[in-house]
Formats: sequence, C-alpha cells, structure tokens
Amino acid sequence: MPDPTQPSATPDFLQHDRPPVPDIVVPRGVQPFHLHNKPVRGRLVRLGPLADALLTRHDNHPAIARLLGETLALSAGLAAALKFRGSFSVQAKGDGPVSMLLADCTESGALRGYARVDGGRLGAMLDAAAPEAPGAGALLGGGYLAFSCDQGPDMERYQGIVSIEGGTLMEMADHYFQTSEQLRTHLQLACARTPHGWRAAALILERVAPEGGIVGPEVEAEEAEDAWHTALALAGTLTEEELLDDGLPGPELLRRLFHAEGLAVDRPRALAYGCRCSRARLAGVLSGFGGGDLDHMAQDDGAITMTCEFCNIDFRFERAEVRAAEGKGGGAHA
Repeated sequence: MPDPTQPSATPDFLQHDRPPVPDIVVPRGVQPFHLHNKPVRGRLVRLGPLADALLTRHDNHPAIARLLGETLALSAGLAAALKFRGSFSVQAKGDGPVSMLLADCTESGALRGYARVDGGRLGAMLDAAAPEAPGAGALLGGGYLAFSCDQGPDMERYQGIVSIEGGTLMEMADHYFQTSEQLRTHLQLACARTPHGWRAAALILERVAPEGGIVGPEVEAEEAEDAWHTALALAGTLTEEELLDDGLPGPELLRRLFHAEGLAVDRPRALAYGCRCSRARLAGVLSGFGGGDLDHMAQDDGAITMTCEFCNIDFRFERAEVRAAEGKGGGAHA
C-alpha cells in the first residue's frame, strides 16, 4: 500500500476531484488555557505527525522546512482565537531566497502552507553560511509580514502588515504585535526533525484586558501586571525539546509551567491536513482564461498541467476539453 503522506507516484493526476492527500487529524492540536483570576490566557499548539505530513510534501532544505513549520504552528495558534467561520493566514514576502512564505488555518483547524524558494540563491547562501544554517531573517530578506483574517465572502477581510524586522520568525511576529496590535503577546515557536519525523509547536500567551472576563474586579492593576510578568518568566523556562516532545502531553506540559498560577485548561481543538485543492476548483480557474492563454499553457502533448503549491499534486487537463472564457484571448473555443 502506498504511503498516504507522500505525493502520488503518477506525475499527472487524473482523478475526478480530490487527490489522495493524507487523512491526518490531531485531536488535541491546540490546547487553550487561562490562569484563574489573572490577566493571562494562552494556547499551546503541537502539530504532532501533521507537521511531518505537511513539511514533506516538498523536498525543501531543512532550514526552509523549519521556517515553514514555525509559520504553520503560529498560524494554527492564531486561528484558534477565531469566533466565526473563516481562516487566519500568516504571509511573508521578501527579496531573499524565500520570496513567499504562507500558512493558513481555518476556524475548524484545516491547516496548510508552502514556501516559494529560489533554489540557486538558496544554494549560494548555504555555501556562504556553512556550517551554520541561515535563519528566517536571511532567508526572507527585506520585505513585509502580513497577518490576515478572512471572514468569508460577505465580510470585509482584515489585514495587518509590518516590515520584516528581526532574525527569527518569533522576532518578526513580536514586531507585528508591538506595532500593530493593542494586545500584549508572548510567542515561542519551535520546529525540528525528530526521530519520529518533523514536529512543530508554539506557545502563545496574551495579556488580557480587565474587561476580558477572566480577571475579577478585586484584582488591582499592579497585581495584574505582576501576574503577567510571572507568567512570562515561567514560559521562558520552556525548552524546544519539551515543546516538541510527543511523549509529554500538552496539559502536563502546561501544569509543569503554571500549576502554581491557577492553571485552567480549556477544551482542546483539533488540527487536520487542510489543503483545499480539487480538480473542479482548478478547472474553474482555467475557465477564466482566453483561448490564446490556454494554448500557451498546453504542453506538446496537448495537455495543461496545474500543480497545487500546497500539496504538490499535479492535475492534468486535456486542452481540447477546456472551454475558454468568452471574449478573451482570441483562441478557438473547445
């Protein structure tokens, strides 16, 4: 039986709709929590085997996979705060070897992501940086980081954009929250290849305002501020190994950190392999092109191949079966 976490061995996939992508669900992918009567709430994100399924769709260098894994964990953690149907995405565009970095997650936990890489520039950077692997700042270069919240076709899309500042994705995201949001936030991100495959995780803490509902009116401002700094100090003791340890359950990890601070663990949320490509969807995209454009896309054998950048699956369409958009391109209709 073929490995369901790997791309199809058939170069041009001919199925009628969805390709055989991994059917992976991590039931406790996001563990929300708060500290009783303290201005602190948070989310622990652990992708488990989902990280390996997502990161091995492309044959990326470990430095790229690590950066994408951190982005996936961050996107999943931020999407868990959504209180409506939609999705949350983290996107970076830069002038470095990684020109595009994108991860998005729906309110139901469907997660996907990809990195667009210039192989030649990456190779030159790796040669120059040896033996140290380049970090996020070098890989992305100058550009911007965007956080987007899509609430569906009937609602206006919210997007916050800041320039890329910092050498790590954590520093870049911290810069965004410091400059673009009123909410004080603490982030810890981790991604590494373990004996069980790639793993990615995140810890997100948020400083809740007095009207947030988890702090009683009897708690004074100075006491609340002290509680926030205590939570930050405790979170700072968390290691990357602990974050990525499959054998350490999320609630137990949180208890190790915050058991003396009134930890309250909330209902966990699932994460799943979330590429949303389909043959029908891509056929709809092709139908928007004119005949001339479609002819240009067709290969010597008369077929058009479209590749999903997220799951790296090829979809093959016979040019003669694709009808061009009316009034576009001047090509003959099929």
